[in-house]
This record gives sequence, structure tokens and C-alpha cells, in this order.
Amino acid sequence: MLRMKVRRVERGASQAQIARLAQMHPSTVSLIESGRLRPGLGQLRKLARALGVPRDQAATLLQEVGTNDRSNEPSA
Repeated sequence: MLRMKVRRVERGASQAQIARLAQMHPSTVSLIESGRLRPGLGQLRKLARALGVPRDQAATLLQEVGTNDRSNEPSA
């Protein structure tokens, strides 16, 4: 799952709400979240602003985040 989706869900926002804030079509946000569209720098910055991510960290929105991340579990 992309960090972008995680941030959106944490905020309790829908794709349509983020699209409106980022001045994009909701289908564009959906395509980006699903990995079927790679956003340009301008789109990425708009999404970062809409999600409350600092501009210099916009690229982190495209990083994959494991849903079964066990990095916080103690090692055996």
C-alpha cells in the first residue's frame, strides 16, 4: 500500500476529498493510489499539500508501506 493512501485513511478523507483539495479529478487520485499512474512533480506537490505532508517530503507519498510490518515486534 502506498504511503499516500495510508496518510489519506489516517486523516479520514475520501479520495474525492483529497482530489478536491489537490485540484485533481478523483479518478486521478485513484489511479495514483493503485500504482497505475505515476504522478508528475506538480501533482505530487498538490497531493502532499492536500495530505498535510511537507513539500520536501512529497516523494515519500509514493513509497510502499507494508500492511504486515513487523518492525516494531521484538526479535526472538
